[in-house]
Amino acid sequence: MRTNYELSDKMTELLNSYNRNSNAFQELIGEGGYMPPNQELLIDAISALSMGKNILLKGPTGAGKTKFAETLSMLFQQPMFSVNCSVDLDAESLLGFKTLANKDDQQVIEFVSGPVINAMQHGTFLYIDEINMAKPETLPLINGVLDYRRTITNPFTNELVSANKGFNVIAAINEGYVGTVPLNEALKNRFVVIEIPYIEGEQLKQLIQENTQLNDEHTIDLFVTLSADLIQAVVQGKIAEDAASIRALLDACDLSVLIPAERAIQRAIVDKLEEDREREFVLNLAATLF
Repeated sequence: MRTNYELSDKMTELLNSYNRNSNAFQELIGEGGYMPPNQELLIDAISALSMGKNILLKGPTGAGKTKFAETLSMLFQQPMFSVNCSVDLDAESLLGFKTLANKDDQQVIEFVSGPVINAMQHGTFLYIDEINMAKPETLPLINGVLDYRRTITNPFTNELVSANKGFNVIAAINEGYVGTVPLNEALKNRFVVIEIPYIEGEQLKQLIQENTQLNDEHTIDLFVTLSADLIQAVVQGKIAEDAASIRALLDACDLSVLIPAERAIQRAIVDKLEEDREREFVLNLAATLF
């Protein structure tokens, strides 16, 4: 069994003493960290990473996948190199590129490491965002990085790069969006999958209080209700997932400090939607609540 990390005594104690009614993980994360709706998600992610396994965070847009990855990086005290996937992602974006440089008054060709090579050589986390946005022929370049070998032959230098202790991969995926492609089985099998749902209820209220400038409790409660209604509408297929983005909701909360809440919701949420039917639905919800 491959083990990349030794958990701190505090983390080990909290993991061992955890129970469903415990507030231990609030202490573990501290202020400003991401608290998953289901605390088992955090336990499972910590356990997988401590054993050297890659994790794939799967969930709707704005559910907090990137914040979750940043929190894991903080908990392990590991810096994190990032890759933002798109259809234009290529080997240079992942691994690095060659460039001309001056050395001893002469021009030489140097290799500038990309995020994958940097994370491997420094023994840190690698975060691959929207991994299913990349072209299917691009990601197999790093299959050896993602499995037990933890190595890659750099095509630009022919050097065999082996990951240092501490290296691990966290990826995030939004399924069903325009431009995304299904992950092939060879790639998916290299990850432990963790489903990230929306934050709701008291946790969402706390998130708003700690991460926005809104401090009026009544208005915060209304935004929490709005979020619950939007999530329910997404489940029922009435609106797109974008409408229930927690990130967008936090923007609306901030704006509502300076402009009317209905207009804040329009700017942060409604105007991002493509269909008139969806826009009208969210505006009616906002008008009813605010």
